[in-house]
Amino acid sequence: MTLQQQSRIELSTAVARLSFSVRTDVGSVRKINEDSVFAQSPVFLVADGMGGHAQGEVASQTVLRVFDEHIARDLPSTPERILDAIHSSNDAVRDLSGADDYGTAVSGTTLAGIAFVDAGDSGGYHWMAFNVGDSRVYTWTDGVLAQLSVDHSAVQEMVDAGLISVDDAEKHPERNVITRAIGAEEFVDADVWLLPALAHQSFLICSDGLTKELDDAAIAGVLAMDIRLDAAGRSVADILVDHAIEHGGHDNVSVVYLESAFD
Repeated sequence: MTLQQQSRIELSTAVARLSFSVRTDVGSVRKINEDSVFAQSPVFLVADGMGGHAQGEVASQTVLRVFDEHIARDLPSTPERILDAIHSSNDAVRDLSGADDYGTAVSGTTLAGIAFVDAGDSGGYHWMAFNVGDSRVYTWTDGVLAQLSVDHSAVQEMVDAGLISVDDAEKHPERNVITRAIGAEEFVDADVWLLPALAHQSFLICSDGLTKELDDAAIAGVLAMDIRLDAAGRSVADILVDHAIEHGGHDNVSVVYLESAFD
């Protein structure tokens, strides 16, 4: 069980206060948890090692190690340093695979997260979201859950092309096929977004072990409870993971829920 945690980032004219909860669980079916989570201000991320691939657990943990080495704690980072950490993670994960490895022998992992960054004199402070694969970043604003990231998956491409519906995608035989991953190619193509830092913001980062068990309405229902810890001492991340496991827990489940405010 993971309790609510807090940190602060000292800025020139204000203090950014961050409150977050984190939980990762093997689920009810898998024997190994190939998910890894990182929640060290100013970076929060989820990495889902590619199931059935060599060293999936090591691949996701490698991403955490690289980010920890690249990013100073409790200080605003920069977009350039976050991008450098993403590309260095790709190089490090590729080094886990042998020169003759191919297909399911290649190590890989998804990567989804957010970071508090200083975009420079003309940009100011922002939240930088980033994604490779089908782990997700959501925003939670005024009771509305919105998926910010776009899945890099075979079924998402079919949905975008109008070949299948969103409902069909959830049952499609290729629903577990991702089209981008850390470590899959020599150059990683990450999606990034810069969101101006506002007075109050909330973000949810999760692996597909959550979203394949709970739809957006169910997730929003938990967030709408607006709790820090429930009567059993569970955080928001705990409750979401527990609900996913109760619905089957067919995959590893990881959640980071973050709220930020400025003083």
